[in-house]
Amino acid sequence: MWITPEEVLLANALWVSERANPFFILQRRKGHGRGGGITGLLVGTLDVVLDSSARVAPYRILHQTGDSQLFWSIACGSSRKEITEHWEWLETNLLQTLSIFDNDDDITTFVKGKIQGIIAEENKSRQAQEDEDCGKFREAELKMRKLFGMPEEEKLVNYYSCSYWKGRVPRQGWLYLSVNHLCFYSFLLGKEVTLVVQWTDVTQLDKNATLVFPESVRVSTRDTEHYFSMFLNINDTFKLMEQLANIAMRQLLDNEGFAADRSLPKPCKTLKNVSALKRDLDARAKNERYRALFRLTQDERLDGHTDCTLWTPFAKMHVVGQMFVSNNYICFASREEDLCQLIIPLREVSIVEKADSSSVLPSPLSISTKNKMTFLFANLKDRDFLVQRISDFLQRTPDRLCGFAGQSETPSPSTPTSLPPTPPVLGAGELLPIQHYSPSLPTAKQGLLSIYQKDQPEDLGPKATKEKMKEESWNIHFFEFGRGVCMYRTSKTRDLVLKGIPESLRGELWLLFSGAQNEMATHPGYYAELVETAMGKCTLATEEIERDLHRSMPEHHAFQNEMGIAALRRVLTAYAYRNPGIGYCQAMNIVTSVLLLYCTEEEAFWLLVALCERMLPDYYNTRVVGALVDQGVFEELTRECLPLLYEHMQDLGVISTISLSWFLTLFLSVMPFDSAVLLVDCFFYEGIKVIFQVSLAVLHANMEQLLACTDEGEAMTILGRYLDNVVNKQTVSTPIPHLHALLTSGDEPPPEIDAFELIKTSYEKFGSLRADVIEQMRFKQRLKVIQSLEDTAKRSVVRAIMTESAFTIEELEELYVLFKAKHIMSCYWGASSSAAERHDPSLPYLEQYRIDCGQFGQLFATMAPWSCGMHTATLSTRLFRLLDVNKDSLINFKEFVTGLSGMYHGDMTEKLKLLYKLHLPPALCPEEAESALEATQFFTDDDIPQGDEVKEAKEAGEAGEETEEKKEEKVKDYKYYLRMWAKEKEPKKETIKDLPRMNQEQFIELCKTLYNMFSEDPLEQELYHAIATVASLLLRIGEVGKKFTNNGSKKSELQAPAAEEAVEKDDSSGEAGSGQSLVSKALAEAQLENTTPPANGSDEEAKDDTSISSYSVVSAGSLQCEDIADDTVLIGSASGGMGGAVGGNDCRRGSAPDGDWSISFEQVLASLLTEPALVNYFEKKHDIKSKMAACRSQRAVERQISSSSDHELAQLST
Repeated sequence: MWITPEEVLLANALWVSERANPFFILQRRKGHGRGGGITGLLVGTLDVVLDSSARVAPYRILHQTGDSQLFWSIACGSSRKEITEHWEWLETNLLQTLSIFDNDDDITTFVKGKIQGIIAEENKSRQAQEDEDCGKFREAELKMRKLFGMPEEEKLVNYYSCSYWKGRVPRQGWLYLSVNHLCFYSFLLGKEVTLVVQWTDVTQLDKNATLVFPESVRVSTRDTEHYFSMFLNINDTFKLMEQLANIAMRQLLDNEGFAADRSLPKPCKTLKNVSALKRDLDARAKNERYRALFRLTQDERLDGHTDCTLWTPFAKMHVVGQMFVSNNYICFASREEDLCQLIIPLREVSIVEKADSSSVLPSPLSISTKNKMTFLFANLKDRDFLVQRISDFLQRTPDRLCGFAGQSETPSPSTPTSLPPTPPVLGAGELLPIQHYSPSLPTAKQGLLSIYQKDQPEDLGPKATKEKMKEESWNIHFFEFGRGVCMYRTSKTRDLVLKGIPESLRGELWLLFSGAQNEMATHPGYYAELVETAMGKCTLATEEIERDLHRSMPEHHAFQNEMGIAALRRVLTAYAYRNPGIGYCQAMNIVTSVLLLYCTEEEAFWLLVALCERMLPDYYNTRVVGALVDQGVFEELTRECLPLLYEHMQDLGVISTISLSWFLTLFLSVMPFDSAVLLVDCFFYEGIKVIFQVSLAVLHANMEQLLACTDEGEAMTILGRYLDNVVNKQTVSTPIPHLHALLTSGDEPPPEIDAFELIKTSYEKFGSLRADVIEQMRFKQRLKVIQSLEDTAKRSVVRAIMTESAFTIEELEELYVLFKAKHIMSCYWGASSSAAERHDPSLPYLEQYRIDCGQFGQLFATMAPWSCGMHTATLSTRLFRLLDVNKDSLINFKEFVTGLSGMYHGDMTEKLKLLYKLHLPPALCPEEAESALEATQFFTDDDIPQGDEVKEAKEAGEAGEETEEKKEEKVKDYKYYLRMWAKEKEPKKETIKDLPRMNQEQFIELCKTLYNMFSEDPLEQELYHAIATVASLLLRIGEVGKKFTNNGSKKSELQAPAAEEAVEKDDSSGEAGSGQSLVSKALAEAQLENTTPPANGSDEEAKDDTSISSYSVVSAGSLQCEDIADDTVLIGSASGGMGGAVGGNDCRRGSAPDGDWSISFEQVLASLLTEPALVNYFEKKHDIKSKMAACRSQRAVERQISSSSDHELAQLST
């Protein structure tokens, strides 16, 4: 590449000059290429250790004038080819021009200007992302691609100097972290180490410090562990590794590949050694933390944050913290946790103004909202810029339209991209055909609990008084801290939540704390239109919803009638339509029914959105991955907090059994409703940490009894009885019987546990849990869970096809890994069809991963036992067409194994049958054999002789009469029809008689394939002679057979000599010349006894219920046309014979394909069985393990020697 001219003082230090002219010198760096001795080894080592390899390419061109001691570097190259191109360009375009200059300074100025001009032109054509990356980083990316053989689609994120521990020896080198791979390269004193690990293969990522590996990062895969240490900043490196591994897990989970953020703002200045992708990932990490902290929607993007103070009128003080500004919100979080938090939606902002600065209040900023609240920020570093940014966002905020129904067209920001977020908006004057939802419905105005308690007499007891006191406490809090989305959230807010939210305020506060209120406010009318669009559609999700509707809190009177059931149906169906990736999952019905008790339908819908998409991520997808991840986190927390109990529970296997239902339903299915709803209050305010705290508190409270348990059932009974007796003594609702009351058996009633005491205990004993620590633990568990699910999928697939394949279980598992790797590679390196279309997690495991023709070709070339040289690609394409039964240009793993199994484990007949079918439609496309289809149709029209037809008709008639008699005797029971149905469903085994006949052009293609297959075999000459003999024989059989068809004519007699001539010309090359004379001699002496196949051939054929010996082999001239049956093998006389068709192209030149000529598979098989060399070739067993190892070595860890321009001394050192 051309580089900006830089001065070089010592031109020959560590460099060797290879070419020179009066103005330029081409140099090679010592340690690269051939020779160099000890100096070369040292230079190569220094380049790797000191990062010279990222800055200094192995070749360069210098500019020099006259006797000047100054040199200017103008170009560098990573290979000899690249630098030679630059050198030749200089000689062609500049040498003559420079020779006319008189002044050396003018020459230098001209060269520098020319080179800078070339660079400027190149920069114009570069992509925007490449422009952002600094030159040093681009060089490192190019080096990574060269060292590890990565395509241009593979983007480097960052690279670090570190040590890789190979055994007990640290290898200093460079760690390259790309979007899809972790790569390491080291070159020390001639020893080269190359490591490539796919992020999708990583099962564990740890940062630890031991005596052996001081402050190291451990990267674990299924097979091995890799240790890296000696990082300059290990925390930054580890965070980036976590992000990239998370992206890979997301890809495995739902095929969501990495897409660079094109709308990322450009940096004010070029950041040294930071790529655009690194900035993108850093921004994503900040966005995720910001959204999680303030419960904002998935599309919210942090624009920036700054230190400031906030005046808190309730405390009469300035609170130190940070202000966060994003596209729809201004948020504040105090530096001290739980002291104060604030969320101001920009749609609520009415005035933003700069107040006068003073020594007491420097750089103040006042923000007023529509509900007459004013917030005063101060100590802002760059107030003017901040005001300008807020002003820009305010101009883009559609706040003026928020109150109007027309705003329903606004798409939901967190709607999955796979579905249009908003249903079609009706035009003016259009009416909904059937209105499933309207604002006049009772459930559209209030929660189900309010509806059913409306007619009950007012309770004036102590519980009701307590409830009134709670309401009053919240009203005082609202007066002091504000009400609605702009409320100050402090530790007092949390204390009130822990004391229990009053039933009248529960729905409102759930919406506020979960962030659902913001989404509902910005999308009025969205739910109503979604219901109208979704209702009436019959899908798998709606069927499951209907099945579970009456199982949702059946003990509650609100769901014992159609009103509650209908509301639940609408909410669940609307969400399933909004997010088909989740659709519907069991447990969603229980959670949603509780939401409907306290909220309107629309509020319950938006709370469900917040739960499924933000607060409980991946909980309700098809494989409940989120719940399994949190189950793993809970096990880890149990090990840390209750180590003694953990060991015992692991032995019993209880934790994994109990915790799944606790997390999926937030204890609603295992605890009395009035008690569980208190946990839901805390959950919406604090998040998942509350569920972990209470779970640990439940185990701690039952520790003694659990330690005394001897089996899983006993432990489950203890915990079930305990949770069933957690009561809420302050509830004002009518007691609801709990289904788990059945567990409470025995003479002594178990003691009641106060729900408030349980929550209080959980905060006292386990309140130190932090959200960021939980997220870190979730990451570790996510790796384990997703990789465990992938292993389960692999085992399921192998079990499903192991009975249909001759491969061993280990071979099938290895094949599955290689097949899946090809699919995943297409996700990030581009493919003919998008990966999202190919991967559907709802499909059976067997059909989830599919590959296209190009990827199949790569696997075929590496793993197929039939290597056909240049013809391999053609053969793989034909096999792909044959395996692609549904014609969607993709094949699944089962189809892939079917193709390989035939080649590796089929007997000779099966292998030949596969080879035969590869030269017939659909494998052979019309372009390859234009007359194939017509010939096949013609020759398969009438295969059954007349006599046989009569016989079969007679047998069918007798069978029919017999059936009628039986029918009269008794009416057939259902078992008979089941047997008939099973018989119909049974796949019919294809016999060799079912195969269509092959025409001449298809036969020529078959001969070409065989010719190419034998080209690399040790017995090449013998096989050529054998195939020449067989081809000659088959051509003669086809010619003779043509005489007994209705379309036989003299043209065939004219074509025969011409074709024979062409074959003779092809065989004259020397390889098959002697074979031709053998063919002629054999055909001339063709008799019954020497054309009968050997005994072992008939044994092979017997597997298809057909015996070679059953065929009549006769002379063509000895029978009349009508005497010959269709299954007779016809042998023509020597005078009418044709030569072998090994060279198919020459055959075509000799004559046009004969449309009347055809042969059957039986004839091909019988002819091949006459040649022992061919029989041995096709009966030879192949070992797929060596092929799989070769395929694996292309993508796994390997020691790799680079090209001739790099480190060839490594060869000398071994």
